[in-house]
Amino acid sequence: MLSQKTIDIVKSTAPVLETEGKKITTCFYKMLFEAHPELLNIFNHVNQKQGRQQTALANTVYAAAKYIDQLEVIVPTVTQIAHKHRGLGIKPEHYPIVGEFLLKAIKEVLGDAATDEIIGAWGEAYGVIAQAFIDVEKGMYNAAANQENGWIDFKDFTVVKKEQESNVITSFYLKPADGSGVTTYVPGQYLTVRVTIPGEEYMLNRQYSLSCAPGHDYYRISVKKEKDFEPNGKVSNYLHDHVQVGDTIEISAPSGNFTLNMEETAPVALISGGVGLTPMMSMLETLTNNDSKREVYFVHAARNEEFHAFKETVGELTEKLENGHAYYGYEKPLNADGNHHFEGYLSKAFLQNLITKETITYICGPVPFLKNTVQILTELGVKEENIRYEFFGPAMDLTAEEKSEVTA
Repeated sequence: MLSQKTIDIVKSTAPVLETEGKKITTCFYKMLFEAHPELLNIFNHVNQKQGRQQTALANTVYAAAKYIDQLEVIVPTVTQIAHKHRGLGIKPEHYPIVGEFLLKAIKEVLGDAATDEIIGAWGEAYGVIAQAFIDVEKGMYNAAANQENGWIDFKDFTVVKKEQESNVITSFYLKPADGSGVTTYVPGQYLTVRVTIPGEEYMLNRQYSLSCAPGHDYYRISVKKEKDFEPNGKVSNYLHDHVQVGDTIEISAPSGNFTLNMEETAPVALISGGVGLTPMMSMLETLTNNDSKREVYFVHAARNEEFHAFKETVGELTEKLENGHAYYGYEKPLNADGNHHFEGYLSKAFLQNLITKETITYICGPVPFLKNTVQILTELGVKEENIRYEFFGPAMDLTAEEKSEVTA
């Protein structure tokens, strides 16, 4: 337990961390990687270059300072991050290293304002926060390893099928290379893929949503080929252009807490933009396989017809549902025949005909799409707890002025 004095000191630094947090975390990562370049085998280089990892960490540190005496408030954030850590293979021995350089960064940025007393208090607080992550992640590692066909860390999987879904999205069907079965998972979860690309100094990790329901003898991920510029697109381009049927890639067991609650009975809307439809495919197929009686609305926004993946599959799945409905629209449609339900961006005028205050909504897509959709749903009076969304990348504050789109 932290002393009241330590709590008071940490809470008093919250305003400074709110304004200087990004500088601190940017400094932290710079010093961390200079001292421990091997950690670049774990961290996503794209998120580093775009500044998203720095912003996400700054938000977390600020929240920890603000709620240091009520850490239960940030449990959802801890859980979400812990899922990503477990998928990436973050271990207890990494936390002292992070703590050392986080304190050094605070001192570097704040200078004389970061007194020995403040650094000491933050050292104590970090120990408590780190232990919370370690404890949660230990349970996740044990759960992943102890389930049927489970494993720890990364395991080789063979690509048994590769199928193009649109002009930018390709599906990869994966089976364990050792001939064992696959684990079950919850619709909405993701796999962490680790690849070694010739010419790259470090291994690269990306997290891709499972795009089919549990119950198959394979996993399926559906990957968007990102623009081929550095460092964005390295893994997706490698998978699209070089990984073929018969090749193996490393993956860790499914993780993530953006998941479909099958016990709920209220109407559900699965709303996606671009490659954000991948977890929705898993959710939709699961609802269909379980013969759900719920009102199910699948709403998808794509750039145009060529970017629209799984159109026929969604139609087939919703047709099997007693109360299934599928809608899609294009930002700039190519065909003039109007074979879509909306044009431009997803709008309040369109959604208000589908969504009620009781509808449970799941949303996934680029940050601007998420911000727009969440704002619309809020204006329509949907309960806050029924607006559930997932970022592809580090957890961000959706109210922040974050303009960059994220990759899947």
